[in-house]
Amino acid sequence: MIDAVATDSSSTPSNEKPRRARRTRMTGAERRQQLLEIGRTLFAAKGFEGTSVEEIAARAGVSKPVVYEHFGGKEGLYAVVVDREMRRLLDMVTGSLTAGHPRELCEQAAFALLDYIEEYTDGFRILVRDSPIPQSTGTFASLISDIATQVEDILGREFKSRGFDAKLAPLYAQALVGMVALTGQWWLDVRRPKKAEVAAHLVNLAWHGLDGLEPKPRLIGHRKS
Repeated sequence: MIDAVATDSSSTPSNEKPRRARRTRMTGAERRQQLLEIGRTLFAAKGFEGTSVEEIAARAGVSKPVVYEHFGGKEGLYAVVVDREMRRLLDMVTGSLTAGHPRELCEQAAFALLDYIEEYTDGFRILVRDSPIPQSTGTFASLISDIATQVEDILGREFKSRGFDAKLAPLYAQALVGMVALTGQWWLDVRRPKKAEVAAHLVNLAWHGLDGLEPKPRLIGHRKS
């Protein structure tokens, strides 16, 4: 068998060059997606300042002008990455708030944020950094505020049914969503306990706190203003 293979290879005319495997050329859309994924990974690991166009281009196997052609530079690529992640997180949270008992809605919201952190870890790392450039979709704080607005409607109905002042629902919505978001930042790195257990504890604190609300809470310390 070895001789046969050697004979076959020697039959190739000496003036013919070995054929090289052809590279499949990416479409513009495929190249753009590739650059977005590479940028997302680098921005999550190194931040905006620590990432260079040269490194993005090298990872993609292209020249720097290709990055500028698609995004106008590092700033443009970063803006698109952040906007996509913010929309994805908002969609996941608002899409999770389906009909059900108010406590179950709290569970759904907590799970949605933890799901995002688990599935799109790089995206969440980027979102919680202080963005060095303006974003069309705002900041992480504004995103949390958008999510809180969704929760506000749920709390407003619950407050009315319990005889509380519904005008305070926005305050409680911000507090609840902020609590979940900050816990999510902590869980991002420790990943303990398991996601379902984290969600259960978050809802335990939120729900039983809401369940025992005083209609007009008072301060017990000496400070009153």
